[in-house]
Amino acid sequence: MSSQDTTLNRPSAIPLPRTGGAAAHPPEVQRVLRNTYGLLGLTLLFSAGVAAATAALGLPHPGLLLSLGGMFGLLFLTARLANSGWGLLAVFALTGFMGYTLGPVIGRVLSFPGGAQVVTMALAATAVTFFALSAWVLTTRRDFGFMGGFLFAGMVIALLAGIGAYAFEIPALALAVSAVVVLLSAGLILFETSRIVSGGETNYVMATVGLYVSIFNLFSGLLSLFGFGGSDE
Repeated sequence: MSSQDTTLNRPSAIPLPRTGGAAAHPPEVQRVLRNTYGLLGLTLLFSAGVAAATAALGLPHPGLLLSLGGMFGLLFLTARLANSGWGLLAVFALTGFMGYTLGPVIGRVLSFPGGAQVVTMALAATAVTFFALSAWVLTTRRDFGFMGGFLFAGMVIALLAGIGAYAFEIPALALAVSAVVVLLSAGLILFETSRIVSGGETNYVMATVGLYVSIFNLFSGLLSLFGFGGSDE
């Protein structure tokens, strides 16, 4: 066999897949990411505006039961309407309501000595955590889907423990719950972003809700850890 024949029969190189960067994502994933982060930015601004107005006007907190009922009710409504145009209105209703529940808490923190620094630190830590975790998943495309069951169970336990801390006025338990919620919320940001990147979540309305709730819980937990006990609401 001639050298030319040997060259022709040599197996060709197999191109390696690209592993990093947003440009490496399929067009469908890029579309969901773009729509999700766009809607997430709008809902965060809207929620922050409602929270600021509620705090400035000194409006009362709706209470634990009404807050939980309103949040879960609007979450259910958003999930039902996610595939229609009404889903967008449901998202803003949900995030506006959650912003309203947060407003009185922020207002009370601001009334304490050094309260403004506490709120600023919680906001900064939330932003840095979200952007760092999101960037990590987007660039590495690691699959965190295996964390779903653990995170769901952890949030249920944290919710029950938080209700117990509120009902029985146990500040130490409330602070411990806040620390657990911060860790679980960070895990949920990884999980939700990973679902979008892997194509497991194709509805940007539900993707937005998942990330918003994680950010909301992360900020609330950090606010407690940086100087405000959740049981003091």
